[in-house]
Amino acid sequence: MKHILSTFTFGALLLSCGGSKSTVNDLATANPISTSINLSSVVEDRAPVIINPGRFITETVTYRLPKVVQGTYSISDFGKYIDAFKAINYEGNDMQTTRVDDNTWTIANATNLDKIEYLVNDTFDQESVGGIGGEIPFSPSGTNIEPDNYVLNLHGFIGYFDSLKNAQYTLDVTAPASFVRTSALQNTNTKSSSDGTQITSSYFAPRYFDITDNPMMYGKLDVEEFMVGDINIVLSVYSPNNVHTAASMKETVYKMMEAQKSYLGDVNATPRYDIYLYLSDGSEGSPKGFGALEHHTSTVVVLMEQSTKEQLAASMVDVVAHEFFHIVTPLSLHSEDVHYFDYYEPTFSKHLWMYEGVTEYFAQHFQVYEGLVDPETFYSTMNQKIGISMSMDDTMSFTTMSENVIDQPYAANYGNVYQKGALIGMCIDILMREESNGNRSMLSLMKELSAKYGKEKPFVDDNLIDEITAMTYPSVGEFLNTHVVGTTPINYEKFYEKVGLSYKEARVETNYIQDGKGFIFDGDREKMVIFFSDGVKNNSFWADQGVLPGDVIKTINGNALTMQNAQAMIGGMYQWQPGQEINVVLDRDGKEIIIKTALTQSFTMAKKLVESENATAKQIEMRKAWLKG
Repeated sequence: MKHILSTFTFGALLLSCGGSKSTVNDLATANPISTSINLSSVVEDRAPVIINPGRFITETVTYRLPKVVQGTYSISDFGKYIDAFKAINYEGNDMQTTRVDDNTWTIANATNLDKIEYLVNDTFDQESVGGIGGEIPFSPSGTNIEPDNYVLNLHGFIGYFDSLKNAQYTLDVTAPASFVRTSALQNTNTKSSSDGTQITSSYFAPRYFDITDNPMMYGKLDVEEFMVGDINIVLSVYSPNNVHTAASMKETVYKMMEAQKSYLGDVNATPRYDIYLYLSDGSEGSPKGFGALEHHTSTVVVLMEQSTKEQLAASMVDVVAHEFFHIVTPLSLHSEDVHYFDYYEPTFSKHLWMYEGVTEYFAQHFQVYEGLVDPETFYSTMNQKIGISMSMDDTMSFTTMSENVIDQPYAANYGNVYQKGALIGMCIDILMREESNGNRSMLSLMKELSAKYGKEKPFVDDNLIDEITAMTYPSVGEFLNTHVVGTTPINYEKFYEKVGLSYKEARVETNYIQDGKGFIFDGDREKMVIFFSDGVKNNSFWADQGVLPGDVIKTINGNALTMQNAQAMIGGMYQWQPGQEINVVLDRDGKEIIIKTALTQSFTMAKKLVESENATAKQIEMRKAWLKG
């Protein structure tokens, strides 16, 4: 998973992959659980769902919607979006059910249970009502039910019986014949209604995990299919105002995926990879959480429709590359917590530094390694991650944070997996190259671990660091125990010195939400306001406009800035470009301050990472091995 706003999530506004253990089968037969979703019978944004489990041989059964889903590290409670839940017996009568909690129902006299019926509300609408905080699902893991678009993350529609997560599933999705439909799940049959107005598509899933791992998108879609090597890429785009098309993004995605395949080399890939892109126009009911959620052979992406073609291309490379690299970890390499994932009472692995951090490092490193960006751009990206990570708790044990990621204070530091987590990957990469005279790397280590385990054989969480140490060098083990398990901050200059890089103070370009160290905003949850922090003094644009620390932001281009819409609004500011007209209203101790002007390039004083003039031949050789292999 990647929150795109992890690149500029800040302070108080801060705001994943597995299987299931074998259990006793409660069914009298081995028939698949039959499920259906009818998108042609949606009423008030609620889609009807029917679950037919076959005949039970026990008196009481438990049915659940996921509390947490794979790839996410927060509570979603998809059961909260279920209405009109009822169980029906073989005589066609309603049966008694008990709602145990938000996600759980029990049904007595289950031997007479024929089917379950309920209505599903979408989660995108709830983001407008309750904001993106709390327990509302992160948008790429959420659901959308609108007349012209349906985002079917199936874990939001289809639940499971406690002891039947390994049962097979069939799924029928009925929708208007005019809908375009794309699915990562195996399509087994398609049939039209007698009047030709509806089409029912049938799918098969070997077990419940495959239901949750294969999203769909239906509706007014723009779809492009193309080959990258031996992988069939299916790019499905929903742009509500037709601002962007799949065709306009095809070249960007093709070049990115081609470079990723080259970078990964002999890592086993998939014959098909689906990218589902929902572009949010910022209107009421549209999603506000930008980023992506990985699956084994697909990813769901939510980005801003207002982006320019160039901005959208950059975001796609940043976000989708990250998700595709998840085929290495945790999809091919993971612990028992991931493999035997419990959707109701999940436990979390200690190794988010690897699952998300190393994945994010690969998503940045492949770009310089394959020539998509120059070294200076890569240096700037990694240096920016250092600045952002320093704004979080730099002494927090990463393994402790990972294991307790849904609890505070660890949840507030989750965003650091994309910052310090990536830097951990970088440091190990440099160590591996140093110890092996450039012959081994972070990527080669991940390949070795993947060959040892693979997607069907999990590792023991507590043993991983000792295994990595045994497979590599004492220096790698020392680094992990000191800076990942331990609480000692990393001295990045020490690692940059190994590859002949050093810092110099310089005036560098920045955006309109950061200075040289991090974000220039803070929030007060008691007053429910967002204001400029001390960092605004080191952002030339705002400083030139006379903005002061403590100035509260009231409106941006006529729209009120709130805690609920902060991520979307500040995300829009992140994409501002010089020459664009803006109108920002501030409150300074009760006095209204209006900034109405055209944007000029903003600069900040920062430590810039440069190639040392006095680097030794060995350091230069190490740098070449690191950047180009």
